[in-house]
Amino acid sequence: MAQIELKQVEKLFGEKYAVKPMDLTINNGEFVCLLGPSGCGKTTTLRMISGLETASGGTILLDGENVTWHHPSDRDIAFVFQLYALYPHMTVRDNIAFPLQAEGMNKDDIDTRVSEVVDILRIGHMLKYKPGKLSGGDQQRVALARALVRRPKAFLMDEPLGALDAELRETMRAEIKALHIAQNATTVYVTHDQVEAMALSDRIVVMSAAEVQQVGTPAEVYYDPANLFVAGFIGSPGMNVLKGQLDGDVVRFLGNNNTLPLPARYRIPLLTTLDADKNVIVGFRPEAGTINADGSMQGEVYAVDMHGAYKLLHVNLGDVPDTHEPTIVHLRTDRMASNPMGSQLRFTVDPAMMRFFDPKSGKAILPSQTDQTDRQPVEVLSTTAEGQA
Repeated sequence: MAQIELKQVEKLFGEKYAVKPMDLTINNGEFVCLLGPSGCGKTTTLRMISGLETASGGTILLDGENVTWHHPSDRDIAFVFQLYALYPHMTVRDNIAFPLQAEGMNKDDIDTRVSEVVDILRIGHMLKYKPGKLSGGDQQRVALARALVRRPKAFLMDEPLGALDAELRETMRAEIKALHIAQNATTVYVTHDQVEAMALSDRIVVMSAAEVQQVGTPAEVYYDPANLFVAGFIGSPGMNVLKGQLDGDVVRFLGNNNTLPLPARYRIPLLTTLDADKNVIVGFRPEAGTINADGSMQGEVYAVDMHGAYKLLHVNLGDVPDTHEPTIVHLRTDRMASNPMGSQLRFTVDPAMMRFFDPKSGKAILPSQTDQTDRQPVEVLSTTAEGQA
């Protein structure tokens, strides 16, 4: 397998950036997901790695070799597409064997390679069928087999499960993960599905508006988002974010009487970062809130969602001044909890789970280095070029 390095790689269409200059290293045997909304540049990045799209600038290295201008066939990379791209007139076996036949490999070696990947993906019973006779999940297995049989340096996957229904997606997700572990294959996987990215990845590259927002493990991007975009995009629902004002040892929230105690490790960073008005944005995940009669936060239950193992409460803390729009936070609670719509409740927030953001830049404000026992390091990639989003 191989290490993939992107050094200031960019893509422009006319004067508009599809991908702003980015630096990224994907280590040998690592599974990395490019995650973001439609149009953020993740598929374009994948296509530049494969050679299907020409980079406008920068350098792409594969195992230290500069492949920026190499033809796709010279990069020793396998690409798995969302819509399978199987040859409809060929049998499953012939589809899998085709890349080896195109390379001129002898029949005995082809038979051996095909048998190996067929056993791995458990598709031996369908070798005589043509793709039109197969289900979507089986067609995706064949597409994976065709990529595996080449034993490439790296695998690139562009939303390979996007056309499958929910049950098949879960099954195939588990198979792809098991396959990755068994093969120790360097894999770059594009998806807009954060659940998929969290389940599969060693690291996630979160993208938006043609640039990288954050790179980190699933735990890092979930618990320590680098900015407000990542905080809202990761998680279902995303992180609760509230506009407040620093007032001594507490943060007060506008439009209501709610307060949260300020964790000591954030005092100095907030005082040195915030403007004179001391406005700040506080974030916390739904599971960080605990219903407590003595809690400093209070509100009215706006809606209740039953998720089987737990309930999700949507709590209105009060109207925002000027706009008069409700301030809704989400709390995850026990499935047996009784908090009907319209009822009042109080809750606390775990200080270790509180995160703070600069209201102007939207960037996370990191705590003091003297006490970060509850945090994990965050790796943030920066882009240096000016351009349109």
